[in-house]
Amino acid sequence: MRISRRRFEEIALEAVRELPDEFQEHVEGCVVAVERRASREVMEKLGMPEDEELFGYYEGVALVDRHIDDLPGPPPTITLYSEPLMAACDSEEQLAGEIRITVLHEIAHHLGIDDARLEELGYA
Repeated sequence: MRISRRRFEEIALEAVRELPDEFQEHVEGCVVAVERRASREVMEKLGMPEDEELFGYYEGVALVDRHIDDLPGPPPTITLYSEPLMAACDSEEQLAGEIRITVLHEIAHHLGIDDARLEELGYA
């Protein structure tokens, strides 16, 4: 499916607003950004082949790894990749659901939960 960037951002914003309350407080401190595709640098950093698709990426220091004496840095960022997300979906409703799952996955990284634990919880 293909929709405009503006419509994608509207769906993403609504999906974030519909997250369960226990996740809302954690997403408030994060920047949620939209890019078309993951950069080569991100793919290399994650050890992913360039032909593999990435729906989202968390960049920042997980809450469990922060210390009171840390210097302030850039805000944690959750980036959604619109092209792979749209390619995986047949409708706006399906897209909203996939965005919700992706944001939950990235918030989990913000909380310090790794991919293995996410898989155990059913979010990977």
